[in-house]
Amino acid sequence: MKLTISDFKQIFIYIAEQIEARKDELSELDRAVGDGDHGVTMSIGWQAIVDKLNSYEGDDFAALCKDMAMSFLNAVGSSVGPLYATAFLRGGMALQGKAELDEEDVVQFWLKAVNGIQERGKAQVGDKTMMDTWIPAMQALEQERSRGGDLLASLEAAVTAGEKGMNSTAEMLSQKGRSSRLGERSVGHLDPGSVSAYIILSSFLEAIRKLG
Repeated sequence: MKLTISDFKQIFIYIAEQIEARKDELSELDRAVGDGDHGVTMSIGWQAIVDKLNSYEGDDFAALCKDMAMSFLNAVGSSVGPLYATAFLRGGMALQGKAELDEEDVVQFWLKAVNGIQERGKAQVGDKTMMDTWIPAMQALEQERSRGGDLLASLEAAVTAGEKGMNSTAEMLSQKGRSSRLGERSVGHLDPGSVSAYIILSSFLEAIRKLG
């Protein structure tokens, strides 16, 4: 499978559509553990990315990712802004000089992007954050790829592991952010950041399937 820059743009527009469709759900989840604005925040950030994708006319993947990062960061003032901006910047660095993307380029984009989030945010599995989705997903992605899996198989493994990680946050005590102030009251609720991370990754897989 090869991805052109037009394919790449359409994939992320599709992700934004799925975030938009579930923004109320994300805010409802956030009302249980935070200030209730996660859905709105993600919607604003992803709509800014869509605006950039629709206006970008170049053919440089790294430059596009940098523009996406800055668009998200400028639109979103909360802590999630720098995290996903770092993801796009780091992921984009893996795509420098590419005229089109092969399957390994896509794998490296995600591994570098999530590594950037972790380095910036310092969260670990068990902290009840988006990393409870992202870390196991990337471990599964890398493992399936190392076993010779193609892009679809590797992404499917990542989504399965990410979903399991997301669901595990319901039984966790929050360790990071506003929700950590709730103590025991944070138990019994999915972390909204882990859910939005799952939406992003699963939507990426769906978009790749549509292209295939």
